[in-house]
Amino acid sequence: MYLPIPSQPDCVSAWREAVRHVDMQSGHHAYNVIIDVTDPTARASLADPVVAAHDKFLLAWDQKPIETVSNTIFPASLYTRFGVPDFFNRFRDNIMPRLPRRSDNWSGYYFERMMQMPQKDGTDFNQLWNIVERIRDPNVRALNKFEISIFDPTRDVDKSPYGGQCLSFASLKVIGKGTQRQIGMTAFYRNHFYIEKLLGNLIGLGRLMSFIGKESGIAVGPLTVVSTHAQIDQPRNGGANATRADIAGLLQQCDQANAKVLAVS
Repeated sequence: MYLPIPSQPDCVSAWREAVRHVDMQSGHHAYNVIIDVTDPTARASLADPVVAAHDKFLLAWDQKPIETVSNTIFPASLYTRFGVPDFFNRFRDNIMPRLPRRSDNWSGYYFERMMQMPQKDGTDFNQLWNIVERIRDPNVRALNKFEISIFDPTRDVDKSPYGGQCLSFASLKVIGKGTQRQIGMTAFYRNHFYIEKLLGNLIGLGRLMSFIGKESGIAVGPLTVVSTHAQIDQPRNGGANATRADIAGLLQQCDQANAKVLAVS
């Protein structure tokens, strides 16, 4: 059981096509949805009219803005401002203590687990920087063993059907040879809200790949996302849920904004 989405050139197109296909399924949800984005750094900011329209909708329904969602995966502005290694230290020392924690084990930021996965000996392991160093190392021949673990079964299993880490795991590969090398990523989501989270997730994953590529000296390649369960969610604001008509209105606004972008491109 799976639902393949035709490959798309950028984040906006991938989000819209994934929503379109899942929305057509019975119950407006699907299992093992496969999304492929050729360039996950394209159309990936509020400067894009579709991203801006979707962000406005989320704010109207008291949901996290797209930049906040993407920052849970990679804090791009912190990296741009401070670079390596300072941005890791600043996130750990200045950002993490202020984050409202969902539990003793989870702040809601995937980046926390990526840069300091706790080890049995009590130390933390920076998965991201380890990947960068191995890609940089010409003696490393295994170019398909760059894995990022988020979900920890010893700490994260609870009775909540939706809470906790929805991004469970990411696998990266170095594609091509020599000056043509690219970093490709496949990310696995346990449960995926396509209205509240998907576009911000795609943007955040693209920024994460951009960081790894820049620091490793290789280009950004394709992003594949597997949503093992995906749904067209109806965001909630207080006691009210967005209706199907509200979702249809959002998608119509985004389609109109997209048509204007394509008309001038």
